[in-house]
Amino acid sequence: MANKKETALTAQQRGGFLQLADVNMAAMMAEELDGLDTSFERIKIPSAGSTVFEVPGENPGEPDTVKEFSGVILYHHTLHAYYKTKYSGGNNPPDCGSFDGITGEGDPGGNCKTCPYNKFGSGENNSKACKNRRRIFVLREGEIFPLLLSLPTGSLKEFTKYIKRLLGKGRKSNSVVTRFSLRKATNSGGIAYSQAQFAVDRVLTPQEHALLEKLSEQVKAYSRQLAFDFDNTLDSEDGSDFTEVDPETGEVIEPLR
Repeated sequence: MANKKETALTAQQRGGFLQLADVNMAAMMAEELDGLDTSFERIKIPSAGSTVFEVPGENPGEPDTVKEFSGVILYHHTLHAYYKTKYSGGNNPPDCGSFDGITGEGDPGGNCKTCPYNKFGSGENNSKACKNRRRIFVLREGEIFPLLLSLPTGSLKEFTKYIKRLLGKGRKSNSVVTRFSLRKATNSGGIAYSQAQFAVDRVLTPQEHALLEKLSEQVKAYSRQLAFDFDNTLDSEDGSDFTEVDPETGEVIEPLR
């Protein structure tokens, strides 16, 4: 019978997500990030139909560009934000925001479903004045700290279809390794935009899933502390992203440059 040391070594050699067995992310963050910036590093989706992601690299300020990447979706939630004046980036909180897409907090606040600012045509170029995104916390294999992907409106339909496919097989998003990629989509007017695609890379082992369920709960509890730290995830650095909407599909698009 293998001793504890041999068992631990075997788990490490097997790789996967078994190395998370002794990780308490919440405790690590509380100890190491006390008084520091607690926002997550971000995976960025490009504009104008590009099919490469920008992911954090080894050197700060020099992201890697990849055609696809894989990771476990630890947690995901809706994020709505309404600014009375045009959002210009940074960490300014919105006049009204929602973490669940159901109830808005602020001015005007209330029911998101019936809010006039959450309807197409209320914003510029037939868009919504209230911007709808989805935060996805992704953990890549070999890492213990998740990355944040802010999914734009133009990719929400594909993400919804993927989640429904998983549920149809009795699986949760944190029970599989998801492969993320991009495709160049074009609307009826010939305008291109980048649309995220999702596929199952592999199903987690029962041992891996148990560990990631625990980590998912920690991320879920911590996610509310991020508040509305968009860090330019609603707009590009020049403020020009997501200002047009395909009237046929309701997808947010951007003109080719």
